[in-house]
Amino acid sequence: MTSILLSHLTTAAVGGPAGKYIEASTEAEIIDAVRTADAAGERVLIIGGGSNLLISDDGFPGTVIRIASEGFTVNAEDSCGGVAVVVQAGHNWDALVEHAVLHAWSGIEALSGIPGATGATPVQNVGAYGSDVSQTIAAVRTWDRTRNAVQTFTNSELKFGYRDSILKQTTVEGSPRYIVLTVEFQLPLGRMSAPIRYAELARSLGVEAGKRAYSNDVRREVLRLRASKGMVLDPEDRDTYSTGSFFTNPVVPVNVAATLPESAPQYPAGADGLVKLSAAWLIDQAGFGKGYGLEEGSASGGRASLSTKHTLAITNRGSASAKDMLAIAREVRAGVVERFGIELHPEPLLIGVTL
Repeated sequence: MTSILLSHLTTAAVGGPAGKYIEASTEAEIIDAVRTADAAGERVLIIGGGSNLLISDDGFPGTVIRIASEGFTVNAEDSCGGVAVVVQAGHNWDALVEHAVLHAWSGIEALSGIPGATGATPVQNVGAYGSDVSQTIAAVRTWDRTRNAVQTFTNSELKFGYRDSILKQTTVEGSPRYIVLTVEFQLPLGRMSAPIRYAELARSLGVEAGKRAYSNDVRREVLRLRASKGMVLDPEDRDTYSTGSFFTNPVVPVNVAATLPESAPQYPAGADGLVKLSAAWLIDQAGFGKGYGLEEGSASGGRASLSTKHTLAITNRGSASAKDMLAIAREVRAGVVERFGIELHPEPLLIGVTL
């Protein structure tokens, strides 16, 4: 147990010191660390890969528990039911996707290159390129801090929505009621991908939307597309020092979407009377282009800016603080409201700060 700067544990590379820091490598260590902190009445912050957190420059005064459990177990594998694989919460997500593609486990190939730990994926119902983890998760095993007991959720009990789940809904300032211990995926066997639902990816693969492609081709193209947008971690590329997409794509009533120009991208929202808009398009059309904020006279002093590759990421250019990154976020949010009357909401968890 030692003090540590949280900027060293997050992909945005911002965040002050932890009051206490514990690295938990097994399920027993995770539960023990959480129970000890709760018994002492301390605030708890859970960190996996640190890719979805923006933490205050003042740090976190309570106990920070980094989930470092790794590995997975194949519980079943047959041509009818596919493979049932139980993954430790701290296992690197992209390493799991790579293994799945190499071993002809289908269904998560379009989620290649997403940073972070597997245990974080059900919390936000992580998704990209027309796919999300709710399509393949069978169950999530957690530690329920309220009941002081293990709680297992089935897929339907997780109440998945767009970047949402019961796990997220019961999390307050990075302190979840349910600590993810393992995630079980049910994956079909085969070298072909799930149907390609995202038009950009389908074009890149040379297939029609709704058709399948070889999973290894899907992984290759997704990694290429993500890298072109600064969404694959690269220590040499400041555009990748971010929380990924800072704002979620807004879901609005059809009549609100109708007020936008015909060129505004719109997607099904999964509910009648609602459509999903492109936050990146709204940001760009509100006057915030790639690299916005790099100027010395900007709100962030040039220390933080929108990515030079993608308007949806707010990046640390080398010496940014959480305050600098939030300054850009506030400008962008206010500009989109002024231009379109639509309020954007942050995707990362904001710890000790507000937008």
